[in-house]
Amino acid sequence: MRFTEIDHFSHPHRLLLESAEVPFRCDGCKELGFGLCYQCPYEKCNFHLHKECGNAPPSTSHPFLKRCNFKFYKETPGWRARFCDACGLDIKGFLYQCSHEHAHDLHPCCAELPRSLSSNGEKIYLSNQVRSKCLKCKRKEIANGVKGWSYVSSCGNYCYHVACVKEAIIENWQGGYFQLDVTNELQISGPSQELAGRSGGTSGWRKARKLWLILKLVVSAIFGDPVTLISSLVQALLD
Repeated sequence: MRFTEIDHFSHPHRLLLESAEVPFRCDGCKELGFGLCYQCPYEKCNFHLHKECGNAPPSTSHPFLKRCNFKFYKETPGWRARFCDACGLDIKGFLYQCSHEHAHDLHPCCAELPRSLSSNGEKIYLSNQVRSKCLKCKRKEIANGVKGWSYVSSCGNYCYHVACVKEAIIENWQGGYFQLDVTNELQISGPSQELAGRSGGTSGWRKARKLWLILKLVVSAIFGDPVTLISSLVQALLD
């Protein structure tokens, strides 16, 4: 259930569910966010929570980790650095952790990643076991000893680590490469001639369009809204 207003232990003011005008850093999990989120109506607070962080239940489970019962924590228990099993990035705030000796950890947003997403005839699936390498990092596993989860196209030829997409978006955001129009939507141009040329031959544009649509689906799945990105981000994912 999605509530349009909530009281949350992390902030003294009532929070409203509204679309953020610019990308934000969630004050719960400390991860990047776009679009609809819980915000403090007092501008000076500049406080934001992902929907998943604002509505995080005290416990949850995940089909990829069937033996785990996850408990919500507002910060990492203990002193050791923790990494999200889904995206491999540092845990810096809100998290879910299981009670096993070698505990698994998930960002609240990663725990709610959609299992599949489709648009314009293309479909992607979330997987914790993939046969092909990530098209960004050219590896099957990510760093920090974490295998990580990936989004894979229905044909199996396109695979991107959740970690690689998140890192590329964060790098572009920190570099100031995002642009907003009057509707507050991040913009993306169509497949470039260079991208089409990489695909080769007369079918280049068709392949470029397919890859473009899959990338947009992956970004939408990870960030929860149909976010579209500028061409420099797609370039970053292709390099």
